[in-house]
Amino acid sequence: MRRTHLAATVAAVGLLAAACAGGPGPATEVATPGTSAAAAATASGGAGPSPSSGGPTPTPVASVGPGEGTVSVVAIDGYAEWGGVDPKVKWVGTFEKETGCKVSLRYYDPRQEEKPGDFPPSSFDVISATPEVGGRLMDDGKAAPLNTALLDGYDKIPKRLRTLPSVTRGERVYGVPYVWATNEILYDAGKVGPDGPESLFTDKGPVMLRDRPLSLADAALVLKAQGTDIGEDIKDPFDLTDAQLDAAAKLFTSDEDGRRVFWRDPVEVVQGFATGSVRLAQATPYHLDVLRRGHKPVRALTDRPVTGWADAWMMSAQAPHPSCAYKWLDFTMSADVQRKVSAWMGLAPANPEGCTGAARRICADYRAGTSRAFQGVYFAVRPEAYDKWVERWSRIVS
Repeated sequence: MRRTHLAATVAAVGLLAAACAGGPGPATEVATPGTSAAAAATASGGAGPSPSSGGPTPTPVASVGPGEGTVSVVAIDGYAEWGGVDPKVKWVGTFEKETGCKVSLRYYDPRQEEKPGDFPPSSFDVISATPEVGGRLMDDGKAAPLNTALLDGYDKIPKRLRTLPSVTRGERVYGVPYVWATNEILYDAGKVGPDGPESLFTDKGPVMLRDRPLSLADAALVLKAQGTDIGEDIKDPFDLTDAQLDAAAKLFTSDEDGRRVFWRDPVEVVQGFATGSVRLAQATPYHLDVLRRGHKPVRALTDRPVTGWADAWMMSAQAPHPSCAYKWLDFTMSADVQRKVSAWMGLAPANPEGCTGAARRICADYRAGTSRAFQGVYFAVRPEAYDKWVERWSRIVS
């Protein structure tokens, strides 16, 4: 079963129906680039041994041919739609008609926490990657450096996103940003008046926190703001010493009553506030917009800095169909696709030209296309010692 999308839920059944109905099925059908369960585990970006090179670093292709007639796409659920969930939400078919490249589409779930195994680069052409997954692919030499001169839409993406460490290594570009978002703290104004971001860890709760190891970076920002000995040396919340990482983890476990709830599906946050069962939550600007449209007394802290993330499309270092792969990368940057994926997922489009139609309101939520869009935002990157982040997080949620 594919995961319920927040935008789709709101559009189809309304806020209160989404909030009061039973929780969405947690199981996402996971299709993997390879034939083994180990392949899916690698895509999850779980803990594992130190990265090792998958061979000589490939060089970017010099030109794009007419296309090989097919392309193997591995996508996060919702990032490549063909109309199977909602007949009105589709763009894969358009790509096939425009390019002549038949899409072989498989989904994977980057939220799984399994031990990584082999991820055969020859088993896929392109993959939509979170910062955790993309970082692993680059470290292992399984992502191909890109010749951005062959991508017509590349310069339409803001430089801040194009140069993120989650898609680059030195002078080389490995990923094309697709969608992005920021984390912010929402609260029920009828129940609590938080003093600041630290309230996420000090309030009596219930408090909802995103179930993701990189959430430790939000705790690191609180430490940084407090100016303690351990926090004053934090320059980047995604680059922590062991002592700083331990201090960040301790904030999550400082609640003696244990009234902390960890969410994975965005709908859970809407349900929590709509039913009055949560006081504060780590969420996104789109969550706030949805709840306000449902006339719920939910507000957001305006404190900055905050953390954020950008997911991107990457090409395999051994892509069997490189010409069609480049055509796919370029297609995903088009204003039409950007508008559709933004409206479907409730995330900001990487290309501001996608801020039209149904995506206009979402772009306003994230300030996309304005000079304030990225102010005070620390974008996620896979930490060098990611296995330590996973280990700390496993202790927190267990």
